Amino acid sequence: MRNLVVGSAVLALLAAAGCGAEDEKPIKAGPGVTADTISLGVLTDMTGPFSPTSLIRIKGYELFLGELNERGGICGRKVELKQADHGYDVDRALEAYFDLEPQVLGFMDVTGTPMTEAIEPDLMQTRAIAAPASWSASLLGNPHMVIVGTTYDLDVINGLDHVKRAGLIGEGDTIGHIHVDSDYGRNALEGSAFAAEKWGMTLVSKAVPETTDVVAQVAELKAAGARAVFLSTSPQQTATAVATAERIGWDVPFLVNAVGYDPLILDSPAAAAVVKRVQVVSPIAPFATDLPGPRAVAEAFTRKYPDLKPTGSVDHGYVIGMAFAAILEKACAARDLTRDGVLRAFQETNKVETNSLTGQLRFSLVGRPSSTQSYIAKPDPATPGGLAVVANLFESDLVKLKGTRAK
Repeated sequence: MRNLVVGSAVLALLAAAGCGAEDEKPIKAGPGVTADTISLGVLTDMTGPFSPTSLIRIKGYELFLGELNERGGICGRKVELKQADHGYDVDRALEAYFDLEPQVLGFMDVTGTPMTEAIEPDLMQTRAIAAPASWSASLLGNPHMVIVGTTYDLDVINGLDHVKRAGLIGEGDTIGHIHVDSDYGRNALEGSAFAAEKWGMTLVSKAVPETTDVVAQVAELKAAGARAVFLSTSPQQTATAVATAERIGWDVPFLVNAVGYDPLILDSPAAAAVVKRVQVVSPIAPFATDLPGPRAVAEAFTRKYPDLKPTGSVDHGYVIGMAFAAILEKACAARDLTRDGVLRAFQETNKVETNSLTGQLRFSLVGRPSSTQSYIAKPDPATPGGLAVVANLFESDLVKLKGTRAK
């Protein structure tokens, strides 16, 4: 099979940069950069509640970097990862961060909102860029955060628009939104609130702690007459909500943010109800997406890791690698692999073609999402990765309207 195709923007930069040893101008180097390597940090949860997702996302990073290094790396240097496990504990994350930070140019992964918030002040001082495992719009105001893909609120709008165009909701209807009381949930709620206002609908929202079983909230939304429900919850809460709807005979569609779905749900007692009722809205291509970019990633992953069960986190990791490569190549072209040089390159990167792993990425618009398109998929145990695509990347007209009012 052919080698994996990297985004055309990355390839163009590789050709244009001319980052070979023959260049006369010396390359400025920062932490994590030697004559032979560029080291990037991964500060993630390898043993805690999010370890299944984190570990498979790391395989996506490794898949991309293996291909990149086969082509010669960046500026004639191989790109390597330095990884640390925080087990979803803030104190462990801080200790690991301060150990990793002097060794790396930037962070390809910071997993967990509490961990991201804890390291954020030091990250600003050290000038490093980082890609948090989050799509929260609240992070867009930080010039060091590399948010790869559509934010939670815009995913919600795209998902509701998909259901609206299918005729399942309309003007005057009531819609429900159960969301965890966190940065993730609150940002997602902004999307449903905006859509309800513009479409003349009534929104009934239920904020819950991450440990609540959401049974009561589902019953309350049924009593309120909701015609559709968006879930910005944990995967366990997603399973509980949908199973509850099945038990009480409430036949409405449930839309779910990508982080609220785990294919392991399909091995649970809630599987039949989830397959029947749920649609997942994702900024990243599901693993089995039948388009050239995702298809190439799936084929390469299956070949390299034949014994591993894939999820969409493979594509998430791979496309973060593409984004970082584009940024680093831009810094290479400027002969500046210091943290300031990489930060400047990040803020000037305005076009990364990801071959439909996400929408085209643009990081040069301060405070704006890098992409505004979403996939819609249905849980399917017969599909590799557990999701079958029902709508390829698209953007609601309402997202465009919200974008014009963004900061």
